[in-house]
Amino acid sequence: MFSTIAITDFDWYKFLLNEQDIGEVNFWTPSARRTFRGEPFSPFLFKLRAPHNAICGFGYFAQYSTLPDWLAWECFEVGNGCRSLKETRQRIQQIRARIRYRQSGPLNEIGCRLIVEPTFFPQEAWVAQPRDGSARTQTTKKYDLSRGEGYRVWQECLAQAEYLSSNHMEDALVVQESQRRCGKPQEISPRLGQGTFRIAVTDAYNRGCAVTDEHSLPALEATHIQPYSENGPHDVRNGLLLRADLHRLFDQGYMTVSTDFRVEISQRLRDHYHNGHTYYPLHGQTLRISTTKQERPAAEFLRWHNERTFLS
Repeated sequence: MFSTIAITDFDWYKFLLNEQDIGEVNFWTPSARRTFRGEPFSPFLFKLRAPHNAICGFGYFAQYSTLPDWLAWECFEVGNGCRSLKETRQRIQQIRARIRYRQSGPLNEIGCRLIVEPTFFPQEAWVAQPRDGSARTQTTKKYDLSRGEGYRVWQECLAQAEYLSSNHMEDALVVQESQRRCGKPQEISPRLGQGTFRIAVTDAYNRGCAVTDEHSLPALEATHIQPYSENGPHDVRNGLLLRADLHRLFDQGYMTVSTDFRVEISQRLRDHYHNGHTYYPLHGQTLRISTTKQERPAAEFLRWHNERTFLS
């Protein structure tokens, strides 16, 4: 497996270091021109530029998406490294002015690398940057984790994270020596958070309602088929992108989707509200689904909703 080592803004790092229980962050760039490709859930390391020249933390890459700044804020809030949407917009404009960035697309779009299960190191626990790279390097670089400096840096990051989580901060400086005696740290299995789930579902449905094909992004919402509160996972296969009113009907049990991907509207809608003429024409309609099997609604979650939520 390969890791990504990406240059990190110091203010972004410092802000998130002081936040508690951040399960996902948006590693954004002020430009949406360049996409980023990485292996899902591959390690993503945060590197501070000069004069620090050190690895200050890491997380796991979930996916890349180009997002309007308001949606990035709705999904990740302080996980964007700012206190508010207004502050986020100010930071974007400051960076754009500094690099003389000329916007060619929508003014509010930014490039978003979505990172789950991030860990941030205090300064005394920073990991030395790769020794085979230039301190002046300002671009993202990939490293093989199985050998050389990629292996060394990754193992030290895992060891630091494991040690810091045990709250022995006073001994953080010796963790690299102790890892040689303790063996290889145990790696974790990262998962999507609420924000990354929302973006993953939004992109899986090509930013269009799965029922109506409405593409007005502010009117669309990602919904869990089996609710998270009922042990439904943050998994694209447990998600649908729906227009806000259909999302509401789905959650209240007045609409469901069969295992053969057909929309069903409950007769209870008419019984309870003496209406529903807008929605009954949708009954029997085939759902818009991805051509990729891994992004389609899973039968187990659809059955759960059919049996536990739908008002038949």
